[in-house]
Amino acid sequence: MTHSSAPTVRFAPSPTGRLHIGNMRTALFNWLYAQKNGGQFVLRLDDTDHERSTQEFADGIVEDLAWMGIHPDRVEKQSSRFELYDEVAKKLRDSGLLYACYETPDEIDRKRKRLMARGLAPVYDRAALKLTQDERDAFEAEGRTAHWRFLLPNFAETPFETRRTEVKFDDVLRGEQTVDLASMSDPVLIRGDGTYLYTLPSVVDDLDMGVTHVIRGGDHIANTGAQIAIFKAIGDVVPEFGHHNLLQNASGEGLSKRTGALSVMSLREDGLEPMSIASMATLTGTGQAIEACATMELLGETLDFTKVSKSNSKFDPADLVALNEKLLHEMSFADAQPRLQEMGCDLGEAFWETARPNLSRFADVKQWADIVAGKFDAAEIEPEDVEFLKEAKELLPAAPWDADIWSTWTTALKEKTGRKGRGLFMPLRLALTGQGHGPELADLLPLIGSEETLRRLP
Repeated sequence: MTHSSAPTVRFAPSPTGRLHIGNMRTALFNWLYAQKNGGQFVLRLDDTDHERSTQEFADGIVEDLAWMGIHPDRVEKQSSRFELYDEVAKKLRDSGLLYACYETPDEIDRKRKRLMARGLAPVYDRAALKLTQDERDAFEAEGRTAHWRFLLPNFAETPFETRRTEVKFDDVLRGEQTVDLASMSDPVLIRGDGTYLYTLPSVVDDLDMGVTHVIRGGDHIANTGAQIAIFKAIGDVVPEFGHHNLLQNASGEGLSKRTGALSVMSLREDGLEPMSIASMATLTGTGQAIEACATMELLGETLDFTKVSKSNSKFDPADLVALNEKLLHEMSFADAQPRLQEMGCDLGEAFWETARPNLSRFADVKQWADIVAGKFDAAEIEPEDVEFLKEAKELLPAAPWDADIWSTWTTALKEKTGRKGRGLFMPLRLALTGQGHGPELADLLPLIGSEETLRRLP
């Protein structure tokens, strides 16, 4: 999916917790869309909730994105932009589009329940618009503070007689969408304590920052109808919207920063590769094969925005481990070498080619480097195998070895001892590696070398 001019997208998380895989899915969709179309990616921290937002979480978001390979063109903080929000809120108040309401949460809840009991949609009745100045003053005298709602344009003559008012938009992921403004309550934009909910700052910032495409989760589709009305009330410039399907955990529950479910930090600490996470988070629920894309460029080429499902999709960490293994098993020595050097495990390309089919996490390579170097705990050898290993030591060909050393050695052992299969290979594996599984001994033996092999045999 391409756009005629370079888009500007934004990812706007709240720094109230670490990013989970669902948040990262939204970031990836925006990043890949911008990259594919030569656009800009803005990271906008929605840190207006002073009680729950922290600098530590803000830093964590930047860190998680960078580890994933996402590097914003701009980073903005909504907490530094209150003057602009106040200015727009005043204009909306002055125009009668933002009105004061004094109902308590309990009163609103009772209204909703009464409507639902009658089989009606629990839509706010705009009773606050009928308040006289004296009634408002009386509420203020009681100690009530106003929360402020945006008056949706879903009526003709009087706001107390709503009519079906369709907002249509061409979703860049789902095609044409329709939202009826008469089916929803006027959204609260400012809380009773004077703080802003997400909606107004988001719209103001999208306009001010020149955001052309808003790509986010499908749970925002109804909100989009109301936000388009706010866009038109403020500036009459409306970005394009795209809504991707949501990810759920294996049991079908939604993901949440508060629970820490499938946080990017926890997956990173588990030793998983960023591109295995990016591939899974992006391609799950697209109807496409979930491929282990080694680079963000390849992932962008692989993702087809038009194939994203409208239904929520489950994200199973077990599948992620399998994808991680596939990515490692296909990783070139050139890509692996800097990391091997950093870990002190660069034993050459032949070692990497030998070890990588046995890796679930990149860090597993250290175990095999240690085994090649002889740094491992000796395995317990069955008494009946000790004599066999002594014979193996006697039959070990002298150096220098060629590429067929393993075949040459084991053929001689078969002829001398009559052993074959597991009875021949397992004692040798245990003596040489301390493990009952691992890389092919035909590949491992030349790396261990003649002198060290002799040392390990009884």
